[in-house]
Amino acid sequence: MTSLLTRPDTARTDAARPRPLVLIATLGGAMAAAGPLVVLLAAGVIGWFVSDAGAHGAPRGGMRMGALAWLAGHGSGLTVEGVRVTIVPLGITAVAAWSMWRLGHRVGDAVSGHGPDADRISDGERDLTVPTAVALFFAGYAVVAVLTATLAAGTTVDPSVPRVLGWTLLLTAFVGAPAIATGSGRAAIWAAGVPASVRAGAAVAGAVLSRLLVVSALLVLVSLAVSFGDAATMTARLHPSPGESALYAVANALFLPNASLFAGSWLLGPGFAVGGATVVSPAAVVLGPLPVFPLLAALPAVGTPPGWAGALMLLPPLLSAVVAYRTLRTRVLTWDRIALAGCGGGLVAGLALAVLAALSGGAAGPGRMRFVGPFVPDVLVHAVTSCGVGALLGAGVLALLRRGDERRAAAAALADELADERADEPSDTTPVGPEA
Repeated sequence: MTSLLTRPDTARTDAARPRPLVLIATLGGAMAAAGPLVVLLAAGVIGWFVSDAGAHGAPRGGMRMGALAWLAGHGSGLTVEGVRVTIVPLGITAVAAWSMWRLGHRVGDAVSGHGPDADRISDGERDLTVPTAVALFFAGYAVVAVLTATLAAGTTVDPSVPRVLGWTLLLTAFVGAPAIATGSGRAAIWAAGVPASVRAGAAVAGAVLSRLLVVSALLVLVSLAVSFGDAATMTARLHPSPGESALYAVANALFLPNASLFAGSWLLGPGFAVGGATVVSPAAVVLGPLPVFPLLAALPAVGTPPGWAGALMLLPPLLSAVVAYRTLRTRVLTWDRIALAGCGGGLVAGLALAVLAALSGGAAGPGRMRFVGPFVPDVLVHAVTSCGVGALLGAGVLALLRRGDERRAAAAALADELADERADEPSDTTPVGPEA
């Protein structure tokens, strides 16, 4: 007679084996690139169908346009009827950066079990987990980019593969690598060894830059709302269908980050150009013939702007001062380190804003439209000065308050110490008894 015996349940003591780092990081990079690309391919097919209901061409033509838009967001540039267009739609770049951050964070979380632990890293053991993951992440992203550029290239359009790889490298260095380091927990370990004043300065730089970008975007939206009638007139001149109007609105929205950086350059004073021999600044507005692009309706009228426009130039330094004060007031730092963190953070924010302004311009067409964008050297000087001085003023006010608190605390401690010494001194009085 046969008896069936069940195997007793035993607790599994061995740890789960981590997934291969090479596979995780490479696939993560490829998926980060493929996500926005697939969305743009679908949008291209929808645009092809909406434009002429499929009467001309084939769906692959719409997919090709979506691929070219994705490449343009990575700095590839386009050739339209023999004219080179190099301006980058930063809206697509922002979506690609968001996708890279999300996937990079997940990759970092997945590879966190590789390499030495926190104690061994603190003891100085070399850890190449994050650099290896970043390199593989870049490789996966670059493969998708090169394949897309190769398949989308044609006789009339010639995307630049080196520029795409260059922008991919920049995105990986400034978005993908921090995401992987944060997700893996290495960023927290490394940050623990950074001086507190440096961390405070980085916080000031990020806060000042983000607030300036938000204010610049609000300025663009307000200008568009005021000039909504002109923008609608521009669109009506093209006689689009409702579907084409929606696609045209999306195309304009992709350049809103560019317009925001143009507005930031205007707030700083130097302004920007919309074609050769033009200037748009708080001091003067000189324009020539413009293309029919509704986003350009937000431009101010030609001539000398009103006086309040020049007063808006005070906004960047005032904003930097307020942001620096609010960011540093919760930091436990001495007064001199507060001033140093505020000034350094403001300078870095101004430098970063100038770099973004340089990336926002380029050639937008033939002839005079080859020169579109901020005046970068002037923007660099004004941004560094405005943000640096403003953040220094805000931090200086906090430093003075903190120094006063330190002096009062030192005086109170000295008074307590003197009181304790007096209490410990022996008494000189002679006791008086009944015999005296």
